[in-house]
Amino acid sequence: MKELSVGSPAPDFSLPANDGKTYSLKELRGKKIVLYFYPKDDTSGCTKESCSFSENIFSIKKKGALVLGVSADSVKSHQKFVEKYALQFPLLSDVSKEMLQAYGVLQQKSMFGKKYIGIVRTTFIIDEKGNIAHIFPNVKVDGHTQEVLNVL
Repeated sequence: MKELSVGSPAPDFSLPANDGKTYSLKELRGKKIVLYFYPKDDTSGCTKESCSFSENIFSIKKKGALVLGVSADSVKSHQKFVEKYALQFPLLSDVSKEMLQAYGVLQQKSMFGKKYIGIVRTTFIIDEKGNIAHIFPNVKVDGHTQEVLNVL
């Protein structure tokens, strides 16, 4: 798989979300998208990142963008996560991990000396034409939403 880069077309996707809808890149053409990948619902870093995007949703929308979160968790897990923290945007469920692979965010990680394949926290900004406008690899949660706003 070739690595994605700024200016290249974003890989298409069609995934179910917590709100009962299916989201696809084709249907979102004409909109700027903040697409963030995170490891797991309701874990400390993922909760902090998701809540930060949610708290800043009006600023993000003012800049003409919509936010979509993606993980391998189920739609049901996403529904609980969204309700618990009143998140203001949809979370897409990629249980097959096809989209995670297409975007290159499934990588070897290491915890307590054990190696495993997991989701590397990454954010993509996709422009109105469906091309990658910016990539934030290996995201550090603190200050990330402001970094995204600065780029938008």
